[in-house]
Amino acid sequence: MFRRTSLAAAAAAAVLVLSACTGTPAATPTATGTLDPDAALTVGLVLEPDNLDIRHTSGAALEQVLIDNVYQGLVSRTQDSEIVPAIASDFEVSDDGLTYTFTLNEGIVFHNGEPLTVEDVVTSLTQVKDDETIVGHGDFAGVASIVSPDPATVVITLIEPNQNFLFTLTTPAGLVFKAGDPTDLKTDANGTGPFALERWSQGDSITFVRSDAYWGEAPQVAEVVFQYIPDFTAGVNAALDGSLDVLTAVDPNLASQLADSGFALTKGKTTDKGTLAFNNTKAPLDDVRVREALRLAVDHDALVEALGGGSTLYGPIPRLDPGYEDLSDVISYDPERAKELLAEAGVEDLELTLTIPSFYGTTVPQVLVSDYNDIGVTLTVESVEFATWLQDVYTNKDYELSFVLHVEPRDFGNFANPDYYFGYDNAEVQALYAEALTTVDPDESADLLAKAARIVSEDHAADWLYNGQTITALAPGISGFPVDSINSRIDLAEVTVSR
Repeated sequence: MFRRTSLAAAAAAAVLVLSACTGTPAATPTATGTLDPDAALTVGLVLEPDNLDIRHTSGAALEQVLIDNVYQGLVSRTQDSEIVPAIASDFEVSDDGLTYTFTLNEGIVFHNGEPLTVEDVVTSLTQVKDDETIVGHGDFAGVASIVSPDPATVVITLIEPNQNFLFTLTTPAGLVFKAGDPTDLKTDANGTGPFALERWSQGDSITFVRSDAYWGEAPQVAEVVFQYIPDFTAGVNAALDGSLDVLTAVDPNLASQLADSGFALTKGKTTDKGTLAFNNTKAPLDDVRVREALRLAVDHDALVEALGGGSTLYGPIPRLDPGYEDLSDVISYDPERAKELLAEAGVEDLELTLTIPSFYGTTVPQVLVSDYNDIGVTLTVESVEFATWLQDVYTNKDYELSFVLHVEPRDFGNFANPDYYFGYDNAEVQALYAEALTTVDPDESADLLAKAARIVSEDHAADWLYNGQTITALAPGISGFPVDSINSRIDLAEVTVSR
């Protein structure tokens, strides 16, 4: 769904998050002092998870800290979205796209000291396939079998090709857990990653320590503290007073304060989609003319300028994902045409409520209130706690308009799911998406996705206000922190601290 890490994470219950963007990313600062392998790193984040059970709780708030650091799957994703081996030493996919064969690395152990076995892999993935309560269960619907022909090999066979299956294995659905492990995953963790969970001080921070039993190359810092901060301004203040070594998802309008105080700033790409959701099932938003009018009323260029970063986006697929197409020809800024459409729809004196998680700040709501006022629409902003948003908007679909930063890559499938909180139901889009998944040729699949995305935009199923850019502030001596934020996770394996 959505995302971001540090100061932006939105995760729909970890399930959404915040904040790809065009432009050249700044280079990662290079350490110049003496590396300190015993260093502790403190990273400022904004959205804290309600629990740590990544198997049963969706969202970026968990993915950004747990995947790759604590938990691992057969494969993972690089900053360039390349799928690479992880627990598996290598893998191959059959020409017909039906059979995936993975060879396991040797010597992998869990943080509790127990060795990883092929049975752990088969059991973990089979549970996803069979248990509808586990995150990613739906993505395993096309799995025919998961077997281990020998102690070092796992073979997954699909019923039909799935263009996204390897990608799915890099998500929580593909994580490997110890079979029969009694660990309470809501409050504790037992993975195979380079860091082990030391403690979770709910409402304050999560602390990881380097795992001495890690089977791969040891991380370069001894401890990482993810410090949860209530809002963007508080994050900047915490960085300036020395409480943080790293602040991610920095508000562009506040970035200069950090730069002036000696922090290095990096600008990275994201798949974050600032999405204005329309409840497609609720009148008058069930009328395409009303939805189009609401899109025509928004000055997207001015909004991006007000945000201080990012770029315009007129459809559901961002630049970094397969199927991206510039859809600026679908919609433009035209308040007068917006008024005409509202009149054609028989809508007068329209009053709407925008429900938005409180940590997003006021820039987007202020722009929307002003733009809608210009076409005679009164917009009331209801700023709520994220837990309330999750219950009322995401779960109960009790809303008119909402805003959230959908950060997860390759999440176009949300518009092919009529049960998703958008309430968008288009049989042609659903058929095109299904065909895109089962097509073995990735270029053909991308073309199908592009066709479906154009239909979604032409139906004005939502408004995509901007494609986010992520700014990270690094204190002197910090190197190797991820620049881009396209994976809904913060991989700490390469981070170093120099004194």
